[in-house]
Amino acid sequence: MKNLLKTLGPGILFASTAIGVSHLIQSTQAGGNFGFTMLWAVVLANLFKYPFFEFGSRYANATGKSIIDGYGRLGKPALHTYLVITLISMFLVTSAVGNVTAGFMQNLFGIESTILPVILIFVVSVGILISGSFKLLDSLIKVVGIVLLLSTLAAFILVLIKGPQGDKALFSMSEVPMNAYIALLIPLMGWMPTAVDLSSWNSLWTVERIKQTNYHPKLKETLFDFNFGYISSALLAICFVTLGAFLMYGTGQTFEEKGAQFAAKVIELYTSTFGDWANIIISASAFSIMFGTCVAVFDGYSRAFSETIRVYKQTPDSTPNSTSLYRWTLVAISLGSFLIIYIFQSYPAGFIKLVILATTISFLMAPVIAIFNFKLVQEKFIGKEFVPSKFIRLLAYLGIIFLSVFSILYLIYFFNPEWVVSLLTS
Repeated sequence: MKNLLKTLGPGILFASTAIGVSHLIQSTQAGGNFGFTMLWAVVLANLFKYPFFEFGSRYANATGKSIIDGYGRLGKPALHTYLVITLISMFLVTSAVGNVTAGFMQNLFGIESTILPVILIFVVSVGILISGSFKLLDSLIKVVGIVLLLSTLAAFILVLIKGPQGDKALFSMSEVPMNAYIALLIPLMGWMPTAVDLSSWNSLWTVERIKQTNYHPKLKETLFDFNFGYISSALLAICFVTLGAFLMYGTGQTFEEKGAQFAAKVIELYTSTFGDWANIIISASAFSIMFGTCVAVFDGYSRAFSETIRVYKQTPDSTPNSTSLYRWTLVAISLGSFLIIYIFQSYPAGFIKLVILATTISFLMAPVIAIFNFKLVQEKFIGKEFVPSKFIRLLAYLGIIFLSVFSILYLIYFFNPEWVVSLLTS
């Protein structure tokens, strides 16, 4: 138990990044707009992405290094590809998460300005990380995550007892508008439970945890930590879909497109179950978990970028230059992401469009990273004793097919939406 406690942390950090946008926003929206007709996508995305996130933790435990180091072992083309993917996604994803966090902050504190919360969140997030407070981040996520986990499970049980509030069949596709359905489907799977390229963060946080505790866990201990976080986030996704489906679908209620109003509607799902007395608790918990997600995203991308550059230059770990690059990357991401948020604020539906853009790009990039991760858990890279089981390898093959097919389908939909709609409806 003592060794297991030393291991716990990276998996909970992972769950925190997942519970943010894909759960509070997209899963709830899927249930509220389409009932349970999108539940299959939530289940399959969690199932078929599982191996590629697990491989990040597995590789870190086997080698004591991040999987980004493994991309370097695959060759410069693989490392270059990951670097390009990171450069494209880090500003879009951070701006999307920052925008969502700002919406929950507006709702909690009654702030009218849409830009001021973003500035405050970014400044505090960067300040925490520049000070080197990984331990603070780890502790913050654990406390807030437990509060939101327990409140969500309680709300889930209560809405099951209460029953659906709308007048539409929850599993029926007959009244579902297919264009709107497909428009949410790909972004939902893109970040369910989160983007596949963020699997490198698992390995980075696992390595950091080993350094922090001076304890190198057994593989089963690392995988227990990861599985705890992954399974928790998957179950919570189903809970959020249920909350949206039972409390909103068929009632005539809709989600607002602006951040603060959208956040208020999500909080309302809880208060309609618990009562108005729970408003401040749920609002604070939701904002806190989103803030924790925002800090984790800043940390993850900055670690990933600085580690990629280190591997590219083949410099030793933990050099002063790598620490300096990490901090400068934090500043660059904050400025670039703020600029994107500022630009999108001028559009009426900028909040939702920003999330959809970031999640769609993440999904289209997923098959490439999935293939890289699968290659790196072969015997020649990690040793025979660390190779995944036949079942996990089979699941990985199916996952690559799943991600590839839906990426191709989405690209076809982008250029010929009528054909894809007719294909799915038939």
